[in-house]
Amino acid sequence: MRSINKKLNSGVCYSTKQGKYYLGSCEAVLQSAKLRKLKGKVKLIFTSPPFPLNRKKRYGNLVGEQYLKWLSNLALLFSDFLAPHGSIVIELGNAWTPGSPTVSTLPMEALLKFKQSANLHLCQEFICYNPARLPSPAQWVTVDRIRVKDAFTRIWWLSKTPYPDANNKRILVEYSKHMKKLLKDGKYNSGIRPSEHKIGKKSFCKNNGGAIPPNVLTVSNVSSKNPYLDFCRSKNIIPHPARMPVQIAEFFVKFLTKKNDIVLDPFGGSNVTGFASEELKRRWVSIELNRDYITSSLGRFSGNGFKVKENKRLTKIL
Repeated sequence: MRSINKKLNSGVCYSTKQGKYYLGSCEAVLQSAKLRKLKGKVKLIFTSPPFPLNRKKRYGNLVGEQYLKWLSNLALLFSDFLAPHGSIVIELGNAWTPGSPTVSTLPMEALLKFKQSANLHLCQEFICYNPARLPSPAQWVTVDRIRVKDAFTRIWWLSKTPYPDANNKRILVEYSKHMKKLLKDGKYNSGIRPSEHKIGKKSFCKNNGGAIPPNVLTVSNVSSKNPYLDFCRSKNIIPHPARMPVQIAEFFVKFLTKKNDIVLDPFGGSNVTGFASEELKRRWVSIELNRDYITSSLGRFSGNGFKVKENKRLTKIL
């Protein structure tokens, strides 16, 4: 397999009915003639960039002040591509101070830099909770036992306007057993609550087809049997080390876009965003600097029955 340290070519590695996956840095690809035509047309930029860690990881993250400057510059670039009522949804993981059992404020500083640089509005904060996450940071959690495990990341929803296109009716979840019973018999205590909210006699008697989900998204990404991992094993490819659960991408694509809207992921990785968009019939563009990650992402589509037109000059495993 070609090393990620080798000089890479650029261009479309593969395409599907709905989208294209580009090889190259997001800055270079977005400034290319082919992509400039998308300026002002992207409905959702959904991405998980390399996290603002205080130490280097093998997937190529920047650290400290370099990261802050880099991310703030990207905010301006991304904003140019965003439709007037489009959204940017960005995941930023937690960071710890090197050699110390204290939390770094770098992720929060990065968010503020990103927001301020492009004069964006912060629409809402989401928590992505993984109950199966391994105990970390190991030194403080499993060795010294002076901290509890870090089991969530933050996902931030931003936009140019306080009122981007969004509809929570698209992401309703099944009613709880208690709510189903309430809808059936219509019996509950109406009146003023301690919070001073007034609950009417028929406030909860209407069936809206499901419940409005919270901003805490609980997902577990531990399945060892799926088409992506099967493909990686068959091709002797190392899977992407920081894959986002497909359910998270599906949630935001449904919530913030409609059929045939354009979804962009500037840090495509294993192309969870592109795959979710393909399933939901949104047009998509993903970009990734690491050719091995792009090659591995082919398994998401071929393993689920989608037709892929591959540029083997760029994706072939040597």
